[in-house]
Amino acid sequence: MNLSTEDPLDRHRFPLDEWALVEHEFDANSQGLVETLFATGNGYLGLRGNLEESRDGYMYGTFINGFHETWPIRHAEDAFGFAQVGQTIVNVPDAKIIRLFVDDEPLVISEADLLSYSRVLSFKDGVLTRELDWRTPSGKHVRIRSHRLVSFTDRHYMLLDYEVEMVDRGASILLSSQIINRQDGGDEFQRGKKETEVAFDPRKAESFTDRVLQSRIAREEGLRSMLAYRTTHSGMTIAVAADHDIVTDNEWDATTRVDADFAETAFRVRAEPGMPVRIIKHVAYHTSKSVPTRELADRADRTLDRMREIPVEDVYTWQREWLDDFWDRSDIIIHGHPVYQQATRWNLFQLAQATARTDGGGIAAKGVSGSGYGGHYFWDTEVYVLPFLSYTAPNVARNALRFRHQMLDAARQRAHEMNQKGALFPWRTINGLESSAYYAAGTAQYHIDADISHALMQYVSATGDDELLAQGAIDILVETARLWADLGFWRTGGDDHFHIHGVTGPDEYTTVVNDNLYTNVMAKANLRAAYTACERLRETDPASFERLTMRLHLAEEELVEWAAAAEAMYLPFDEKLGIHPQDAQFLEKELWDLENTPPSQRPLLLHFHPLVIYRFQVLKQADVVLALLLQGNEFTPEQKRKDFEYYDALTTGDSSLSAVVQSIIAAEVGYADLAEHYFSTALFVDIANLHHNTSDGIHIASTGGIWSALVYGFGGMRDHGGKITFDPRLPADWPRLEFRLTLRGSRIRVALEQDSMTFTAETGSGAEVFVRGRRVAIAPGEPTTVKLCAVQELEGYPTLSDIEGSIREDGSVITASIPTISVDHAVLDAGLD
Repeated sequence: MNLSTEDPLDRHRFPLDEWALVEHEFDANSQGLVETLFATGNGYLGLRGNLEESRDGYMYGTFINGFHETWPIRHAEDAFGFAQVGQTIVNVPDAKIIRLFVDDEPLVISEADLLSYSRVLSFKDGVLTRELDWRTPSGKHVRIRSHRLVSFTDRHYMLLDYEVEMVDRGASILLSSQIINRQDGGDEFQRGKKETEVAFDPRKAESFTDRVLQSRIAREEGLRSMLAYRTTHSGMTIAVAADHDIVTDNEWDATTRVDADFAETAFRVRAEPGMPVRIIKHVAYHTSKSVPTRELADRADRTLDRMREIPVEDVYTWQREWLDDFWDRSDIIIHGHPVYQQATRWNLFQLAQATARTDGGGIAAKGVSGSGYGGHYFWDTEVYVLPFLSYTAPNVARNALRFRHQMLDAARQRAHEMNQKGALFPWRTINGLESSAYYAAGTAQYHIDADISHALMQYVSATGDDELLAQGAIDILVETARLWADLGFWRTGGDDHFHIHGVTGPDEYTTVVNDNLYTNVMAKANLRAAYTACERLRETDPASFERLTMRLHLAEEELVEWAAAAEAMYLPFDEKLGIHPQDAQFLEKELWDLENTPPSQRPLLLHFHPLVIYRFQVLKQADVVLALLLQGNEFTPEQKRKDFEYYDALTTGDSSLSAVVQSIIAAEVGYADLAEHYFSTALFVDIANLHHNTSDGIHIASTGGIWSALVYGFGGMRDHGGKITFDPRLPADWPRLEFRLTLRGSRIRVALEQDSMTFTAETGSGAEVFVRGRRVAIAPGEPTTVKLCAVQELEGYPTLSDIEGSIREDGSVITASIPTISVDHAVLDAGLD
């Protein structure tokens, strides 16, 4: 296995900057990638990193979180309970366009004679800046600067600041500021052919064949234009408006015209050399599930009226101040590794752009950076993004959980459709209804119920926000516990365990199985959390408990049933191998020959029928290994090591969700080099386009996983049962790692070095944590330092050939025989009280 952690980027084109992503060359053939990497957004509104001139693009995308169209799912062979209505994010009217003509010659970057070119996405300023020098066909020198931001402080607002200067000779300049509705609402209409695509890829969004946005308003007034629409089927409404300021000492005039799908404000300028022309374009987007477009148009007008009263310099200042606060809470500093540092901050910045102003909405798998996965919300939010939010931006985490709570009625209805009690949250959705047409890798992933409950309890533990539960979020715990109690069963014949059959775990290369380990251990935690939360509410707030019992018709015997089912939950374990089978039949399958599967046949899902994949021991992503992270207190250190060794050799990494989890557990069980390798792989999933689909949007779950890989992996933090513990595993060549956690209102700075760990309460009253079993009280004032001793690393990482070393006596099924690698646990305990 290649454990290289070399810099994967071309540093001539993308020079290193720890606080920015910088591009120094334009490449027309990689626009899909850079449009994603340089996207700007705030969680509500997202702009692809297209050039302002709107040429040479791959996907001219502007997306609004949750703004979608619906369409009927046509199953070749239908059955009861199949999802019936699909949902796909809409590519909304694009207002980031300013086309430039100099002496009637258009600026087309891919054809232009560029004297210089640079583009910078600043993580500190939240601004995308581009500067270029163009020599026109007639030899005139033109300098162009543009600044683009999507506001973190005003969720409906974006700013485009575009400046043109004739350097050596004057010219006639036309600046055409446009809003374009590309009619079909998808991205296929716009997509060029500059990047390789496969004929089938379920990760992409569905494309529309009919018109999506029906025009309702098209008007102009002065330098302001307005377009408003209603979606054809979902009935959602949108208004987009643009207004302009021009700053120049040159002579100019302007006209505005609009029609149903196009708005233009054109500035004609007689530009003299050394006299810049600056166009400041203010844009507002407003959307609704059903509000009439005329009301949204009024809202857009008010947004523009308010923002135009503010000096544009203040808009930049507010953006910077918001990010100053974000980095104070969220920055992770990796000393001595600038390549890692830049990529880490890019990933964290993407989390801000995907979540900051969701304001009660969901967090899509691609955020608002592209149309991949149709703009749907998955379990990614709860397992990979919510840990970051719960410990750095609790209010945003609270909003995300309230969003799930608002889906509870639809989840109850879905459970009823599936002949179950309680609530079953949809595997993929935008509006709360299940839209996964392939149930084996969709609806069958019942574990989403437990994932949501896990995230809810993690948030409550991190913040102490019991009020959220009392106000109704506890209903999530009750209804999901009811689902597990009804779905599972007590097998007769002397078996005292509680079983769950016919489900799919996180690994989508193994579907509809019995007793999936991950599902069972998470359901166990879900049942326990529901029982504990109800009993605690009964003790601390009897009135709220009484309202709960009346609201949900909660019976006492249900609580008893949940506790019993949790206690007796079956967790499969193979005594011979000393591992937890991924499911009841997993070890009966043949091993997939991963070592001899060429890269041209990866990922497997794009090259093999599902039935072929399902017959083998092969994983799309960490499954049992994820359970070791989320419910690590259910496993011994030896079990974790053996489980990791077995499943790691079977994991393809075809999912972007896998590497971060593998990194965390590799660090915990002692494979330091492997942990850093997986961390590096995850870190560059998007920046280096390792999964070859970054063009469709950022892998937001992976960006959240980077935070977990650093804090849970190398920082060694765990948060089981409300107890914050640390067992750090800093890579040998990392001198220092720093991160911050918000624990029950106190912001704690953690500084980890090879031989010490220092905690500082920067705000609040402090906190209590445990470092390798030692209690540490963190009080305001002086830092608290804990000395550490070295942890033994493991060598001899097993490969697939090691697993193939044993065959069952009947010769029919290949199983594993992994060499034992011992770890001195006394070393782990050294230095304890």
